[in-house]
Amino acid sequence: MDRSALLALHRGAGARLDSSDPPALLTYGDVPGEYRAALEACALFDETDRERIEVDGEDAGGFLHRILASDVRSLEVGGGQRSLLLSSKGKVLFEFDLFRGPDAFWISIPPGSAAGLAAALENYHFAERLRIAVTGGHAPLAVCGPQADRIVREVAGVLPPEADHAWLRGDFGGGEIVLARVQVAGSPGIRLDGGSGLAATLWNALRTAGATPAGIVARDCLRVEAGAALFGVDVDENVYPQEARLETAFSLTKGCYVGQEVVAKIDTYGGLNKRLVALRISHDDPVPRGTRLLREDEGELRDLGVVTSWAYSFVLDAGVALGYVKRRHQEPGTTFRLGPTTAEGVIVPLPIRP
Repeated sequence: MDRSALLALHRGAGARLDSSDPPALLTYGDVPGEYRAALEACALFDETDRERIEVDGEDAGGFLHRILASDVRSLEVGGGQRSLLLSSKGKVLFEFDLFRGPDAFWISIPPGSAAGLAAALENYHFAERLRIAVTGGHAPLAVCGPQADRIVREVAGVLPPEADHAWLRGDFGGGEIVLARVQVAGSPGIRLDGGSGLAATLWNALRTAGATPAGIVARDCLRVEAGAALFGVDVDENVYPQEARLETAFSLTKGCYVGQEVVAKIDTYGGLNKRLVALRISHDDPVPRGTRLLREDEGELRDLGVVTSWAYSFVLDAGVALGYVKRRHQEPGTTFRLGPTTAEGVIVPLPIRP
């Protein structure tokens, strides 16, 4: 599924949706309240448009370990990890969450990416005894905030172990749900997946228990302040994982995998041409993705970076952008002009905290 399973529910509740096709949930009408809920209580996000891939068969673990950037062999049943598929040049083709079940590995990936990742994995599949399949039934919700554990336990009766990406199964509404510890809007959270059939009932149960529904406007405020790059927006095939601050998604000790030699050389010798930074903007208007970052350097106005995301920061009471800036120009306090305008962006330390 690459569209929300809850669009009718959101429309019925008067939520604001964007004009994209398919539409995305922007807000339930109180962005500051949604933002505060993620920091002080519990925010609830619709991730039912995420997609799922299963890899099963007796050679599945060895195959994934050989191809993916994470240490797949370290996973036990009930465990998971953030992972990447890189190009042979070490750049990010796909970012996703990988989990190990008793009979198969499964991948949760952002919408619109599953078919491409499955095809890319098949390109490396030769004689290994395994099956790679895009599967349905994946329609997760996500919660974060200091009250998230209490609310999830109240609704589901269980909590996953506290380890990052740990997961377990529970019962809800006469069916089964999967609960996993993952990053939500740049913070630790829990993803709950009962498939599209249970999504609306689960959403309403979490709301009744105290979770505040939130949209992508609040999500972007939170993740931009955390410096959390979003795949497909801040991360694509032109970016090395270290440039996008994806150090938790790849291994430097597991040995060979696709793109490993380049990743290891960057770690050993440095030499990143650019790095994701946050910039405080001199006005509150949104800054379009792709806006160039210009700066006087050695007497010449030079193009030294690009904006990839923008959000409002409630901490700084100002607009903040994520963008890639070339080396030698990444220190906090460094100022750039935003394209042909007179507006400016000043690098601030990450994460942005009160």
